[in-house]
Amino acid sequence: MLTIGAFARASRLTPKALRLYDELDLLRPARVDPGTGYRYYAADQLERARLVAWLRRLGMPLARIREVCALPAPDAAREVRAYWARVEAETAARRDLAGILVAHLTASPRKDPTMTALRLRYAAHSDRGMIRPANQDTAYAGDRLLAVADGYGPAGGPASTAAVACLKTLERTAERSAGSVLNLLEAAVRDAALAVHDVAADEEAGTTLTAMLWTGSSVALVHVGDSRAYLLRDGGLFRITHDHTVVQSLIDEGRLTPEEAASHPQRALLLNSLTGTVPAAPDLRLHDAHPGDRYLLCSDGLTAVVPDARIRGLLGTEPTPEEAVRALVAAANDAGGPDNVSCVVADVTR
Repeated sequence: MLTIGAFARASRLTPKALRLYDELDLLRPARVDPGTGYRYYAADQLERARLVAWLRRLGMPLARIREVCALPAPDAAREVRAYWARVEAETAARRDLAGILVAHLTASPRKDPTMTALRLRYAAHSDRGMIRPANQDTAYAGDRLLAVADGYGPAGGPASTAAVACLKTLERTAERSAGSVLNLLEAAVRDAALAVHDVAADEEAGTTLTAMLWTGSSVALVHVGDSRAYLLRDGGLFRITHDHTVVQSLIDEGRLTPEEAASHPQRALLLNSLTGTVPAAPDLRLHDAHPGDRYLLCSDGLTAVVPDARIRGLLGTEPTPEEAVRALVAAANDAGGPDNVSCVVADVTR
């Protein structure tokens, strides 16, 4: 038997940590002296103790460490892999936010005359699809605001309309710095959540929301749900939003492949949206705009049935935003049109 001090040195845990893990039933001593209360550990407990120490160094919460330690080695390895994938995803999101803050804090108040000459050419189109009895999507494109909302539930249509209507007020705001624009978007989403609450009395109703606000040289993006935003630049198509869905979280954790996700029974289950009950936590990002960029905002009625390669081909060949949105909606309907489909396309031009 090892004393708590000797066991602490061998396992690279402190006596204080060992006492805590005893209280939490994470690592019980092999024997406790009934007279002195001294804790003694068996040598064969070192492997579990070292595993706990390693997992703590990863930053894993104690409750999850308890679950991992109770699993067979292959299952425990899978859980560690899933945990670290989630940490990397969260770190990437914080890195993006840090970049936004650095850009905001170091931005010069002077404007680049070549950038202020940029503008948007845009078009929006929404369609009921081939099966749904009504269209609960809302698509909007204006001089400064682009938005797509995909409503669901009994009041899904009014919910998506109310959410986009709240953001339309941003069309009338004067141009501001990047950081200020992100703050405006975040505040507008809070207002949109309240508006959805007013029209979606049924807790099963709500809407996604993906929107961009043009600053004159960049686009500020806000995103909640599984509608998407894409950027076509120099022939390459880049998805610039992250789905807030159960299957996307499983992909992030390494539990599911993108191919398996396409047929998963819960592929439409949202983890984040604007509802009448739960406050949304939107993603906020800023993207520098280049002449020749083409942005696409769309509901999942497009992406669920039209592959990215086909979307890239249509965006790359259709000459105008109006022709592009019509072609994309037609492609979704040609693929069966099982859902409402909405698209907004905007070109950055001089």
